[in-house]
Amino acid sequence: MPQSDDHQPDGPSDPEKDGLAHLLDGAAAEPTWSDRLRRAAGRLAFWRTGRTRLDRSDIHLGARRDRFSLRDLFAEAAHGIGAKPGRLVLTILGTVLGIGSVVVTVGLAQTAAGQISAQFDAVSATQALVQPGTTGSSWSGNARPKTSLPWDAPERVLRLNGIEGAGMLGTVDIKDATVTAVPVNDPSAPKVVSPSVVAASGGLLDAVRGEVVTGRFFDDGHSERADRVVVLGQRAADQLGVSRVESQPSIFIGEDSYTVVGIVDAMQRRPDLLDSVILPLGTARADFGLTSAEEMHLRIATGSGPLISQQVPIALDPNTPENFEVKAPAQASELRQAVQADINAIFLALGGVALLVGGLGIANVTLLSVMERRGEIGLRRALGASKKNIAGQFVVESVVIGMLGGLIGAAIGVFVVVGVSILKDWTAILDVRMALGAAAMGGVIGLVAGLYPAMKASAIEPITALRGGI
Repeated sequence: MPQSDDHQPDGPSDPEKDGLAHLLDGAAAEPTWSDRLRRAAGRLAFWRTGRTRLDRSDIHLGARRDRFSLRDLFAEAAHGIGAKPGRLVLTILGTVLGIGSVVVTVGLAQTAAGQISAQFDAVSATQALVQPGTTGSSWSGNARPKTSLPWDAPERVLRLNGIEGAGMLGTVDIKDATVTAVPVNDPSAPKVVSPSVVAASGGLLDAVRGEVVTGRFFDDGHSERADRVVVLGQRAADQLGVSRVESQPSIFIGEDSYTVVGIVDAMQRRPDLLDSVILPLGTARADFGLTSAEEMHLRIATGSGPLISQQVPIALDPNTPENFEVKAPAQASELRQAVQADINAIFLALGGVALLVGGLGIANVTLLSVMERRGEIGLRRALGASKKNIAGQFVVESVVIGMLGGLIGAAIGVFVVVGVSILKDWTAILDVRMALGAAAMGGVIGLVAGLYPAMKASAIEPITALRGGI
């Protein structure tokens, strides 16, 4: 008896054929997304069990096997990062510039602060000024000195611990006399401004850190004998046309001749003396009636300023030490900290702006990636990926991008600081912890920048994303 078409032969059925027949069922009709998902589930069931349908135990087993592990998360993130190398380079570039700017600015700020502190220690921290106290108001012009510096003041203070050099200085009133290099007085010649004339003790050059260009500086013997000798500042010597002293050139103050014994330069404490003619104190007293010196410069040991301020007035006048004012520097460490704090604040503000730009770059690129991968996100959600999985993937991508930019930027910043220090002959000062922290900061910036795009990605509904196409 012939068998009908719907008669099924006896015996075991072929699961592979049944599965394929089920998967190909309805191929002629246009498949919907529901049909596609059912087909994908059927393929998954057939590959795992050989059956076209899954029972409850298979579903639980598959859930355990398909759990999205941390390893899978990093693998997916690495794939997403490397999918477009050109975009990755441009994204990292923003973070590199931001982190590199922070390392360079902070490193150069620390280095510059160290150089400023070193110069302060070399000059300002080792200088002090002693002047007589005044009475009356300096604003009204009625201020008068309470007393005068004794002529042997340098010898008195040099006995104190912490003082390495001392020299007095006073202004000389030459009245209507002029300072010239020739004795001829030509009424028809145009008048020129004469260099100023000051008087100093033999220790002034050492106290103000001056350097002799040629010749020598006068000593206390010249002052005691009231020898008519002078020392010229470099600019005053150029004005008077004196460049060498081997032939014992002379200058004239009024009609009196004074032998030039030396030319000095680099007056770090009193650069105005480079425009002056300097006489010995004894010569100024004998020739111009100098009554007292106006100030005394001290070269002191670093850190001895507070002690010097207390001891010097007592050494000059034990009975009335309040008649003298000592201007000594504060502790060098305090100034160093203040200078470094100010410079760091300025440069950190600039670095913060650069970091903000880098973070915005990561956020923009990550958000653009989310929009481009809507179809992929929808498919993952449809196949069981949770919102947490989707958000975690984009957060990890942003963090990895930020850390890559941070590492590269920190390395470039260190090289720039060292290179600039070598070119400027500076001592590079850079905290290693700051460099490592800057690299880690890149990861933090990536984390913050990736939070919003990750939330946007996790909020995408599967059906909405799949309608946009994969």
